[in-house]
Amino acid sequence: MARSSHASYGHISPLTRRILSINILALVILAAGLLYLNRYEENLISAELKVLRTQGKIFAGALGQGAWRDRGNSDSEIYQADAGQMLRRLVSVTGVRGRLFGTDGSLIADSRRLMGSDGGLIEISELPPPNDHNVFRSFAETYYEKLVSLLPGRRDLPRYSEPFDDGLGGYPEVRHALVGEHRDALRVVMNGRLVLTTAVPVQRFKKIIGVVLLSAFGNKIDEAVREVRFDIIKVFGASLTVTVLLSFYLAGTIVRPLRRLAKAAYRVRVSPGRVQSKPDLHRRNDEIGDLADELNAMTEALWARLDAIESFAADVSHEIKNPLTSLRSAVETALRLEDSAQQKKLMAIIQVDVQRLDRLITDVAAASRLDTELSREERTRLNLEKLLQALITVHETTSRTNKATLKFTSLVEGDAYVFGDEGRLVQVFQNLLNNAFSFTPKNGLIEIYVELDTDWVTVCVQDNGRGIPSSSLSRIFDRFYSERPVSERFGAHSGLGLSISRQIVEAHGGVIKAENSLSASREIIGARFIVCLPRA
Repeated sequence: MARSSHASYGHISPLTRRILSINILALVILAAGLLYLNRYEENLISAELKVLRTQGKIFAGALGQGAWRDRGNSDSEIYQADAGQMLRRLVSVTGVRGRLFGTDGSLIADSRRLMGSDGGLIEISELPPPNDHNVFRSFAETYYEKLVSLLPGRRDLPRYSEPFDDGLGGYPEVRHALVGEHRDALRVVMNGRLVLTTAVPVQRFKKIIGVVLLSAFGNKIDEAVREVRFDIIKVFGASLTVTVLLSFYLAGTIVRPLRRLAKAAYRVRVSPGRVQSKPDLHRRNDEIGDLADELNAMTEALWARLDAIESFAADVSHEIKNPLTSLRSAVETALRLEDSAQQKKLMAIIQVDVQRLDRLITDVAAASRLDTELSREERTRLNLEKLLQALITVHETTSRTNKATLKFTSLVEGDAYVFGDEGRLVQVFQNLLNNAFSFTPKNGLIEIYVELDTDWVTVCVQDNGRGIPSSSLSRIFDRFYSERPVSERFGAHSGLGLSISRQIVEAHGGVIKAENSLSASREIIGARFIVCLPRA
């Protein structure tokens, strides 16, 4: 069952949704790839660790020179009182956290722990940034964190936690530094913030007397990545807006004319009359304009075909009505006559009319099937010159009442090849030769000659009969038109032969026309039929 062109698709058509989906999907994939700033973040981390490591070496050198004491036996150790004070001064200008471990792994000093007046330790911690009460920013940051959490990156990093005993269990990099190795480490806290640490050995005359552990939050890294991602999101938002608007515009330029074409086709299908209001899209220099032109041409061809069918039906009705009227009159008259001789004459008339009806119905059936048969028949490359020579040979060897002479002349240098159905082309030239024999006087001349040019093969069949009346030249290829010799019995031909010939020639992409042959004094000396077929 055909779908109605008035089917409702909602405010957005399926084609518009597909265009939007494809365009937005491509943009989302691109944005997701850009948001995954793994390489950029790695470079920032590498740069921060390099700075932290440099600070660690400076701090370790300063502590090795200024915060030690001699234990005797040429042995040195870190002096806790001086080391703590020096460490806090060193880190005060850098903002990092510094811890100093002894060679036994014990925590000697921590820049975030101060000794209170009562001998207890005071923990120093960073205050959270002030709340600016920006609702939009809070909303954006919340969804930003959710979006970033979907991206791969820090999930595999170990969690950062403060060891309960401040020993080496939580800091493997310190153990490596105690044996002279510089080590860095990356960890994350519960809220996902990055923690960078580096451990540098403190040496006195190349002897390790402790380890400096520097740690810092990756706030600068997170902020740099955040700013880049926010810039990408802003560009994505602007690009998304432009993409959606352009997608709607593109979809509109496609969907609206297609809907107009669909509605026009629907009106043509359901309207009882001929619809003239077809969409005019010829100004569109694209495929939709071509489609509209082809649909309009198809509609015109459909109406032309319907007109031809209607005309054909009317012509058939008229042609059948004549012998039927004659047949009915003869039958009614025969019923009233008692004279057997008169009855025989009427029976002869009835027989002629029946034969005429049979011939007419046969030719009409052949003409009605011709379009379908022509579309199904396979075409091959044919040598038209040899086909005509074979046809002439058949005519010359066939006994005929009219012994007209056939003369074949080839003006072709080479081979005259065409693409076509051999049986149908034989039917065309057979009809033309039969017409020529019908109008050519006894012992007359029928000439056939073939010419060849760049694109066409031309065949001319010419007789020296009485020619074609000037008033009939424009109608000679019409259905059921018959211009026969006076000597020929009435009704011997249906008048469809030349019409069928024209239909076959045009189906092969050719042209057929008729004209009179004129003498030097402009007198009619015969008829000439010219067939032009495309060269193969």
